[in-house]
Amino acid sequence: MSTAPKPIVIVGCTASGKSDLGEALAIRLGASIMAVDSMQVYRGMDIGTAKPDAATRARIPHLMIDVADAWESYSAARFVSEARPIVESPARPRLLLVAGTFLYLRALMEGLFEGPSADPAIREELTTRAARDGSSALHEELAGIDRIAAGRIHHNDLRRIVRALEVFRLTGTPISTLQTQWSRDHPAIDAVYIGIQWPKEQLSRRINARVKKMVELGLVEEVSRLARDPRGFSEEASAAVGYRQLLDHFARRCSLEEAIEQIKIQTRYLAKMQRTWLKRWPPNVHWLEASDDLQGGDLLERALDIVERSETAQ
Repeated sequence: MSTAPKPIVIVGCTASGKSDLGEALAIRLGASIMAVDSMQVYRGMDIGTAKPDAATRARIPHLMIDVADAWESYSAARFVSEARPIVESPARPRLLLVAGTFLYLRALMEGLFEGPSADPAIREELTTRAARDGSSALHEELAGIDRIAAGRIHHNDLRRIVRALEVFRLTGTPISTLQTQWSRDHPAIDAVYIGIQWPKEQLSRRINARVKKMVELGLVEEVSRLARDPRGFSEEASAAVGYRQLLDHFARRCSLEEAIEQIKIQTRYLAKMQRTWLKRWPPNVHWLEASDDLQGGDLLERALDIVERSETAQ
């Protein structure tokens, strides 16, 4: 049995201040931070992913950052294979997880259904249909065979719709059913979950300010530099909010002003999806109510109190 203390997991919507709280907690607790983020894994994608800067990473050990190049495919399965041994190690240091991608977090903490290998013929057929009839048509088909998966997947999320349909065709079983069959060799990891909640209007203002700051820090130049690599972006990396919109601008599908506005809109939409996710999972989150007048040090002291009480109860 592991002798290491329970990992502490920070959850919340984008721009809620998870990283700031995580860094402050890590300093007070002498902990390392593991980024659970599908885009911070990519080298060079720094500004648009709000990656901690070099000074912060020199002060606090960070794990699962810069482990792939932007032209590489990266998946939840690969993340789990690389991160779970660290979390499960009895000899690991105190660990604090800052969760930017909840799919990765759940896969890490509860297990992952890897499913059958991709079938190029099925994917080509489904992708062709989506181009002709729209992704909503495929989403309707998915709803007919797997209502649970259709409820979790947005009708515009073509990649996940195609995967769910592909798995059903290959196995005859809905993907939502298969995803509940976690491996007995990897039981769920016990952790302390701390969440940050903001009023929607205040969070929207924080998102807009964050996008503005990213542009000022050189986001446009960062995406341009990465796009000049002959290997380009992988499908996963190019889907990142901020990068996708600027790639559209470089392809002359929109102006720079329109791209920046779309980054704000899509980031707010991401926050909406994250709020929906957090209503379903994880359970037993200790929520911290943040506001323009209540953040920073106040949240840190409340978070420390939660950690202390959880350890006393063990």
